[in-house]
Amino acid sequence: MKTPKGLLPLIEDGIVDQVLRPLKSGKEASVYLVACGDRVRCAKVYKEAHNRGFHKLAEYQEGRKARGSRDARAMGKRSRHGRREQEEAWKNAEVDALYRLAAAGVRVPKPYGYFNGVLIMELVADAEGHPAPRLNDVQATPEQAREWHAFLMRQIVLMLCAGLIHGDLSEYNVLLSADGPVIIDLPQAVDAAGNNNAFSMLRRDVENITACCGRFAPDLLGTEYAFEIWKLFQTSKLRPDSELTGRFVHDQGVADVDGVLAQIEEARQEAERRQRGREAAEAAALRD
Repeated sequence: MKTPKGLLPLIEDGIVDQVLRPLKSGKEASVYLVACGDRVRCAKVYKEAHNRGFHKLAEYQEGRKARGSRDARAMGKRSRHGRREQEEAWKNAEVDALYRLAAAGVRVPKPYGYFNGVLIMELVADAEGHPAPRLNDVQATPEQAREWHAFLMRQIVLMLCAGLIHGDLSEYNVLLSADGPVIIDLPQAVDAAGNNNAFSMLRRDVENITACCGRFAPDLLGTEYAFEIWKLFQTSKLRPDSELTGRFVHDQGVADVDGVLAQIEEARQEAERRQRGREAAEAAALRD
């Protein structure tokens, strides 16, 4: 096959010996099977910004740190330099997340390096050595579905303990390798502590996986792992081995709106009394 333009520099530098075939093409990147010596690996070539929308970037990138204050200002102003920095931040996010999550014990493809905008990583394979299928492409027994669901809930916990939320987790970016599920596609990984949308994204990740596995094991559909996990995280009690039940008791108390309004009014009146007191003291001082 003709060597894709994005992989030519890696061929020239000897990082990749041969491009074998395309594996997947999506909105954000194209993935190829490549030969690196006697190993078959994946090369993920990110598409340029004009070929993939940036309409949701702000939601995902909130909380990420730019390399410097100048870069941060430029990204905020969407200047030409800012767009370049934003583009690089988007590409680098997956590389950083893969190394960070692999170190935390999360089952993600092993990264082998990032060269000229191309990520080289492990080929996730099935028992026969072929590229592993996605979770949405397989049928499961109820027992298998429960096993996969429990494993993926644990992966979500490990990710959160490492400070990250996938942000777009679903059956379409989980591969079923010979050793079980592997989570892929992380350019939109969310900073759990610095993003105001963190819980909603975590909840969406959990509910997507639960809905998928729940097709084969309907008893999973009544679980509430997202609320349970987030509560542990908020109270600094979440650990990689935290016991999860899938049960959560929601606060059923009705907000005391009248009480809150009364407190606001009391505070307003107290502020007015203090202001009148200061004005009276100033007037007295002028008379003296």
